[in-house]
Amino acid sequence: MDHPAQTDGTDIRVLIVDDQSMIRGGFEALLNAQEGIEVVGTASDGKGIVDVVRELGPDVVLMDIRMPHVGGLEATRLVLEMPGSPPKIIMLTTFDADEYVFAALRAGASGFLLKDSTPQELVHAVRVVAGGESLLAPRVTRALIADFVARPERAAEADASLEVLTERELDVLRLVARGLANREIAAELVMAEQTVKTHVSRVLGKLLLRDRTQLVVAAYESGLVRPGE
Repeated sequence: MDHPAQTDGTDIRVLIVDDQSMIRGGFEALLNAQEGIEVVGTASDGKGIVDVVRELGPDVVLMDIRMPHVGGLEATRLVLEMPGSPPKIIMLTTFDADEYVFAALRAGASGFLLKDSTPQELVHAVRVVAGGESLLAPRVTRALIADFVARPERAAEADASLEVLTERELDVLRLVARGLANREIAAELVMAEQTVKTHVSRVLGKLLLRDRTQLVVAAYESGLVRPGE
C-alpha cells in the first residue's frame, strides 16, 4: 500500500489498486478534485488486499485486472468474500476484449472501465457504483458478456437455472439484461418503478446473486437472452 488518507466520513471513499504509478497518481488527483469523493489509499497490487480494505474501509475499489503477484481477479474474489458489506469493485483494463473482465463480472465486480476513459466517465463510474448500481451502460460491457457467453467452450458452464422465476420476473430480467434502468423497465412493462425494484430484488434473492451485473451474466448464460438481441 502506498499511503492512506483521512476523510470526514461523508465522501465516497475510493481505493485505487494498479501496478502503474502514473495511473494511480492520475486517478487519485482527478478523483480528489471532485466534490464528495476522497481517495483513501492506493496499492500497487492485490497483495494483502483484505487487510488494506479492512483498514481503510473504501466504498469503491478501482482494481486493475493484470498485476504482478496477486492479480485483480484473485484480489476481487478475496474482497467480495469478506464478511459484512464489502466495497463495490470497478475493474480497470487497457483493452475491451480482456477475457479476465468476464470472469471478474461473474465473481461479482460491479462493472469495468477502460483506462483511457475520459475523466467524466471515471467520475461517473465511481458515483454510479457507489450508489448501488452496476456499470452496465457502456455498450462494450454488454458486447463483452455476449461474446464470452456465446463461445462454444462456455456451453458446459452455463449453470444458471431460472426455473424459480415467475413470468413477470423473467420479463424484468430480460430487460435488465438489455441494460435498461428501472425507470425504463417500468415504462416498457407499464408498471410502477417501485414494483420493478421489488421484482429485481426478488430475482436477486431467488438466484442468490449480488447485483445487476450478475443478473445480466445469468440471463445470457441461461439462454434467456441471446447475443445480438
